[in-house]
Amino acid sequence: MDENRVKNFGAVISRLISKENLNREEVKDCFCQIMRNEQPDLQQGAFMAALTAKGETAPEIAGVWEAIYEQDTVRVKPLVNKPLVDNCGTGMDSLKTFNISTAASIVAAAGGVVLAKHGARALSGSLGTIDMLESLGVDVETDVETVRLSIETAGIGIFNGMSAQVHPQALFRILSQIRFGTTLNIAGSLANPALPRYAVRGVYSAELLQPVAEVMREIGYKKALVIYGSAPGGRGMDELSVLGESRIAELGEDGQIIKYSLSPADFGLKPGRTEDILTSGDKQRETLRLLRILSGGENGAAFDAVCLNAAPVFYIAGEADSLQQGYAKAAEIIRSGAAIAKLRQWVQTQNSNPQAGLARLDSLLAELDGTKVS
Repeated sequence: MDENRVKNFGAVISRLISKENLNREEVKDCFCQIMRNEQPDLQQGAFMAALTAKGETAPEIAGVWEAIYEQDTVRVKPLVNKPLVDNCGTGMDSLKTFNISTAASIVAAAGGVVLAKHGARALSGSLGTIDMLESLGVDVETDVETVRLSIETAGIGIFNGMSAQVHPQALFRILSQIRFGTTLNIAGSLANPALPRYAVRGVYSAELLQPVAEVMREIGYKKALVIYGSAPGGRGMDELSVLGESRIAELGEDGQIIKYSLSPADFGLKPGRTEDILTSGDKQRETLRLLRILSGGENGAAFDAVCLNAAPVFYIAGEADSLQQGYAKAAEIIRSGAAIAKLRQWVQTQNSNPQAGLARLDSLLAELDGTKVS
């Protein structure tokens, strides 16, 4: 290991500790060293912690993203005739809900939005979108070409951000060693192999709304909503909240970023109860809950949360003129049975063994009768 290189890297960490901002190229160079494992583990962790503690600027986040996308992402280009949209959160938020964005994405796809999702397994006690989709029968360990075909055929596909078939060099190694929110939660989630230009992005802190919107503009997004929802007790979620106020930074096609807030009352809803949207942490129970919602058999805060978070996906894709219209469209799609039909199509398309995937889904659907999921 080059001692001068280690020393120079340490000097960069000292600058971050002193609250000095770095430029995009400096951060890209440092993160490339981390991905190549050229620095001691302590230096790697110190860099991520110092950058997070300082507060990331848009160029700094863009530098990390560029390093991941250029050096550690297998890229594809789906051929679709609609805007390609991503919908995900950064994770690491303080309120551990059920997989709202997963269900919302399926509803949005059933309503005509083309989604190229990029997610990860949970690294803590909660369940990530990859864990949940695997439980539903989607093949989450497949190659990027299969995901591309699913996007083109079913209108939805997901790239596993922790798979060596998607990020073959370093991303999993780094993610698996971090248990706090960092720049990587943002930049890594943006390193989508299909590089969609439209997105709904949840963040784990209200302070990240403006920087994330700015970095999305800097790396080429045409339109995006960056979202942070509040909950009682000072907690928050990386989705629109059915519990209280949500704050949004909207990137428009003119490059302008506007910020505003929404509440459940803006959708004609009463605030829900926190306990109704928390995850149980049990994979089977949460899988059945998700299917019950998508089947139209679940009402209350959980149903509202899914419709509420499908709304911005419809809006950003031009499939709804307002978030309120998007909410109404989502509710109608679920009640029509189209959401479950779309899930079946996805399981069949993104799968190396479609029969096994569909058998898994049918078995779960059969369990819904007489099963109470609260």
